[in-house]
Amino acid sequence: MTYRTHTCNQLTKKEIGKKVILSGWNLSRRDHGGLIFIDLRDRYGLTQLAFDPKHNKKAHQVAESLTREDVITIEGKVRSRPKGMANPKLATGDVEVLVDKINIFSKSKTPPIEIDDRIESSEETRLKYRYLDLRRPKMFNNLKFRNDCTKSAREFFDQNDFIEVETPLLMKATPEGARDYVVPSRTVPGKFFALPQSPQLYKQILMVAGFDRYYQIARCLRDEDLRSDRQPEHTQMDFEMSFVTAEEVMEFVENLYKHITKKVKNITIKEKFPVLTFDESMEKYGTDKPDLRYNLKLTNVSDVVKDSDFKVFKDIVASGGLVKCINPEQDLPRKEIDALIDFCIKAGAKGMAWMRVTDKGLESNIAKFFSPAIQKKILAKTKAKKDSILMFIADKPSVCNNVLNLLRQELASRLKLIKPNEFKYCWVVDYPLFEKDEDTDAWIPCHHIFSKPKDESIQYLEKDPGKVKADLFDIVLNGTELGSGSIRISQPDLQRRVMKVIGLDEKEADKKFGFLLKAYEYGGPPHGGMGLGFDRLVTLLLGLEDIREVIAFPKNKNAECPMDGCPSDITDEQFKDLHIKSNVVKKQ
Repeated sequence: MTYRTHTCNQLTKKEIGKKVILSGWNLSRRDHGGLIFIDLRDRYGLTQLAFDPKHNKKAHQVAESLTREDVITIEGKVRSRPKGMANPKLATGDVEVLVDKINIFSKSKTPPIEIDDRIESSEETRLKYRYLDLRRPKMFNNLKFRNDCTKSAREFFDQNDFIEVETPLLMKATPEGARDYVVPSRTVPGKFFALPQSPQLYKQILMVAGFDRYYQIARCLRDEDLRSDRQPEHTQMDFEMSFVTAEEVMEFVENLYKHITKKVKNITIKEKFPVLTFDESMEKYGTDKPDLRYNLKLTNVSDVVKDSDFKVFKDIVASGGLVKCINPEQDLPRKEIDALIDFCIKAGAKGMAWMRVTDKGLESNIAKFFSPAIQKKILAKTKAKKDSILMFIADKPSVCNNVLNLLRQELASRLKLIKPNEFKYCWVVDYPLFEKDEDTDAWIPCHHIFSKPKDESIQYLEKDPGKVKADLFDIVLNGTELGSGSIRISQPDLQRRVMKVIGLDEKEADKKFGFLLKAYEYGGPPHGGMGLGFDRLVTLLLGLEDIREVIAFPKNKNAECPMDGCPSDITDEQFKDLHIKSNVVKKQ
């Protein structure tokens, strides 16, 4: 038996008069007073089927009983569509198949969601019936595009002499910034595996092993709060290179992204990716993930306004805070300004001050607190022109920068500054190796503790960790961090010093990372690499916002799968086998 001679996207005028066999799902049925037309769908496209009772009464009777999403196989002859009935939007739009024989392979219940790109169901329904959601052409095309991205990435790694190596999914728990998912061991009672947050330590050990260039399209798992660009399990293009500088790693990644973008979008990126230092990015954009598709840079006016009579600004600067402003370079009506003030308050600010630029200087209800001389300095520093608005946020540095970053994005959206299909990559480099935990006042890694301090910063490790800059680099696309990388520490003594800063003494370091430190005792080469978020890349290249649109079976916001019901209970017998017991109080 043959299920098909052609797919539902192949028949054209060349096949007119030929006998064909097609299989697929019934997308829709239309009864035109005797003649029945069926749109048959498979992953490749649509073909129109015609059932004529004068031609074959039995096949016509079966067609009368068809419901949406029934799976059928038909045999028939290809013919031209009637004059004026061609559909230029379909590859098969010039022809139809007059059906001689039909077989219903399986019947379908009425689908709870529409298999139609124009009708969007609720998120929970889409996830519960994901197998139906994935039948929509849009979802299939998203995953096909993802496949093309994977293929082009592997092609580039292969061209550059990388070796693909799979690293373990059951591994030792090592702190990497998020909570681990843990797996109890049946054979070693009371012990647990961790699922990998990344292949970080294994790829470094592969460099010690002499593999020189490793890559992996790796599955990574992190138990963290979810958002549109986070899932508990995600995919990254993971790689590591020996005997390289940071600049060589960055050049490779730049060429990788240019290759993928050209292959899957047919867009050639000729320019070098801009490079910003971490300090520069925070100063100009309020974030280490700047969107360079539009200008809207921030201006720090703290040194100017501290001499004004405006107490709010003076007090903030005196307490170590910042006063920064943004200029959308056009005038805005008061109603719009009030809406943006509300936006800033919801984003965490205490308020937003503003002044309008006029021929006479700055005008607003706070302008009187700024002398003509200070107004002149503000205008000189911001380069603001007449008929534009200056918007000010004054707060501690983290709040000031965060609010202005969000305001910058909001202005770009409201003012329609973002062009479709524009891809602006950039690098952010020279990150601090450590940052202070606001809750505990302890030093924690800014990225991770395996990043090499810059040579000139090593002197500050013990006496002033906040001054230590690292050979760290992030790649950003359109305001989204795609990946982080660094040159790694490959000397065990230096690695121990870095671990000590975050509170890991020698005993604790050996307990958690002893296998890595021991490996370095046998000659570790200088090396560096990156973990590049693959789901995020695919999402951005498609012009989407939620990575779940490019993942076949994602979780909901509570990290649950409505389709299969996980996470789920396990049996008492399984608890016994694993030598564990649950003390969770079940909800009544």
